[in-house]
Amino acid sequence: MHEPVVPPSHQFAYDRFHFSAAVRTGDLLSCSGQIGVDSHGAAIADPEEQFTAAFRSVADVLGEAGGSWADVFEMTTFHVGLHEHLPTFMAVRDRFVSESWPAWTAIGCSELAVAGGLVEVRVQARLS
Repeated sequence: MHEPVVPPSHQFAYDRFHFSAAVRTGDLLSCSGQIGVDSHGAAIADPEEQFTAAFRSVADVLGEAGGSWADVFEMTTFHVGLHEHLPTFMAVRDRFVSESWPAWTAIGCSELAVAGGLVEVRVQARLS
């Protein structure tokens, strides 16, 4: 059995699109992908700001479950324009993630669920 994790900022997506921001099973937390959006749910135009918002959104989900980026052991990222934006993405990532580095897979794709989205960040964490 799993327990849904839904921060208040994600309640709209839970109600409308029927998915949890994360699910907890024992001490494991599996987070849905997060895209950097503004308060209206639109992708933020500036890549660095969009990536920062995505990482902050993941941090919010982790925090709602009682965790932090330090608990993340695996990260998968989906990128529109992977090669173009990777240096900026990695610089933003390094503001949130530090050693010991999680396992990471970066996947290039043609589009994301939110128009204008450039990255979606999905993580798994082990919580105490």
